[in-house]
Amino acid sequence: MGQVQLGRQADTISGQRRALTTSTAAFTVCFAVWTIFSIIGITMKDKLGLSETQYGLLVGTPVLSGSLIRIVLGIWTDRRGGRLVYALTMLAAAAATFLLAFAQTYDQLLLAALGVGIAGGSFAVGVAYVSRFYPAQKQGTALGIFGVGNVGASVTKFIAPFVMLAWGWQSVALIWAAALAITAVVFWFTSEDDPVTVQRRTELYTPKSLLGEFEPLRNVQVWRFGLYYFFSFGAFVALTLWLPRYLINVYGFDIATAGMVAALYSIPASVFRAYGGTLSDKVGARRILYWTFGVAALVTLILAVPPTDYVIAGINGPVSFHYELTPWAFIGLLFVLGFFMSLGKAAVYKHIPVYYPKNVGAVGGLVGMLGGLGGFVLPLAFGVLNDLTGIWSSCFAALFVLVVTCFIWMHLSVRRLQHQTMAQAT
Repeated sequence: MGQVQLGRQADTISGQRRALTTSTAAFTVCFAVWTIFSIIGITMKDKLGLSETQYGLLVGTPVLSGSLIRIVLGIWTDRRGGRLVYALTMLAAAAATFLLAFAQTYDQLLLAALGVGIAGGSFAVGVAYVSRFYPAQKQGTALGIFGVGNVGASVTKFIAPFVMLAWGWQSVALIWAAALAITAVVFWFTSEDDPVTVQRRTELYTPKSLLGEFEPLRNVQVWRFGLYYFFSFGAFVALTLWLPRYLINVYGFDIATAGMVAALYSIPASVFRAYGGTLSDKVGARRILYWTFGVAALVTLILAVPPTDYVIAGINGPVSFHYELTPWAFIGLLFVLGFFMSLGKAAVYKHIPVYYPKNVGAVGGLVGMLGGLGGFVLPLAFGVLNDLTGIWSSCFAALFVLVVTCFIWMHLSVRRLQHQTMAQAT
């Protein structure tokens, strides 16, 4: 009996590792495809003479479609299993990315971008799929590791500029499409169905009604988690898309250098997500979110201050001085911001399987959708703010307002919960 039990435990651990490894690798490729416009969009802006607002819409469109489809894919995963849905999602996104190479007008690019965005919907599938392999006390770490797939944005930043300069932007779309199609095939043949899907095949299973799947979404708490993710993930995606152009215009970098510097932001904002999941398991997700919002508020406030010349009345006459962040100071602050964003992303998703274990797909899909919408709305807002104010750092002013709102809402909710707990105890 002991040997049988050990064998089952070994099979369980092996299945967990396989699911996590294959899903994370697939999500990395999906994320690389999802952020493809952060590089090729710059060429399109110059080629088509786009305004800042039009550019923001172009780079944000894949994020919009990838966000809106997350809740549908999450529910589909709950009902049909993640292995099938994951593979089909990747194949559909690969087809759209292939067609992108043949777009010539702005309208055609927007239409292709909608299809490319399907790759971003893979996050909701992966969360629901991976979480079914792990017990609650290990889900924070597992989902944190899975979220490291965000590093796919860095892959695009590092490689795409050189591919584009060598062979043109169309080659980027064709190569990324081929990589995603191959990943879908490899994933299908190296992964296995999750335990819940396997169990359903051996028993009489009646799926919930669609209305039942959406029932948890009536809880305000879910939408609060969505706002947290709107900042921690949505702002991450927005900056991933926006930074290359920001660096080119503010600091005069060329496109290859700007892409590599932007990747330095994407890497810590992705890799440390696994650490954020582990910390959430150990010290609690709420504490991690307090740190995330507090530090992010301070950093975005500093980044929001534009280069300024000050003149003050001194004892012996006017005293003038100049304030401006150097490129190295800017990059250092971005690294700090990305690090705490990565912790926050993991902390948000630590809550979901704990509070909604039977609706991870639906709730995770909604939270992911709202977070992804941040990646669409914010680049568009950045472009509008640039057009209205003419100040590049206005994007960080918007992020400062957003993160302060998250901090205040979370703190008020925590205080309300504490008062309710004390009232029940007395």
